[in-house]
Amino acid sequence: MTTPEYAVELRGIRKSYAGTEVLRGVDLAVRAGEVTAILGPSGSGKSTLLRIINHLEKVDAGIVRVGGELVGYRRKGATLHELREREILRQRSRIGFVFQNFNLFPHLTVLENVALAPIAAQGRPRAEAEAAATDLLRRVGLGDRSAAYPRQLSGGQQQRVAIARALALRPRVILFDEPTSALDPELVGEVLDAIRGVVRAGATLVIVTHEVGFAREIADTVVLLDAGRIIEQGPPHEVLDNPGHDRTKAFLSHVL
Repeated sequence: MTTPEYAVELRGIRKSYAGTEVLRGVDLAVRAGEVTAILGPSGSGKSTLLRIINHLEKVDAGIVRVGGELVGYRRKGATLHELREREILRQRSRIGFVFQNFNLFPHLTVLENVALAPIAAQGRPRAEAEAAATDLLRRVGLGDRSAAYPRQLSGGQQQRVAIARALALRPRVILFDEPTSALDPELVGEVLDAIRGVVRAGATLVIVTHEVGFAREIADTVVLLDAGRIIEQGPPHEVLDNPGHDRTKAFLSHVL
């Protein structure tokens, strides 16, 4: 079996809501072990693009592959047929997703939140899943809070639990949707440190962020999305320090 060239591959992605096209033919490829940071103004389609990668949103046109596997559909001849929900859930279990607002289960402890998906979605034994969850919580600096409930944690701590939960699936790629946007400023640093740890471990990340300095630091590729189109992409020093597109220059002038 050959290794796919890209961990994530999007070709010709189009998506509309109520007649308004929010993604207009997006092509994007992410190599395994690399970090892609997506920047852009509000309403440019960044979060929609992330949700399409794991089929939380269906495409109107185009294809998504993760690890070389078509996501959400199977091909029969020239036609794509949507997979059954069971198969879609199997695919999602290999794609980690860290949301803006944590999305933790309030009635479960921190340990239970992290161990749940490996048990339910991947069929891993409870003891194995809980041991792995305990290790992951230590990695994000929360080894002493495994018995706590989400309401007993700060926003930064809850987001670090969400990162551990995404890692627990041993995913091919982890998607981060503005992971610091719901946090008070003094809590942002602890979450960014946790993400740095994930990067150092060699994970493949696609991260939507407004933290331009952080994108410069961790990303292999920076993508500028505007009005549903990628208008510029490349290494951080090119896109952020020497942008070639007027829209990129205008965006950066407002955020830097």
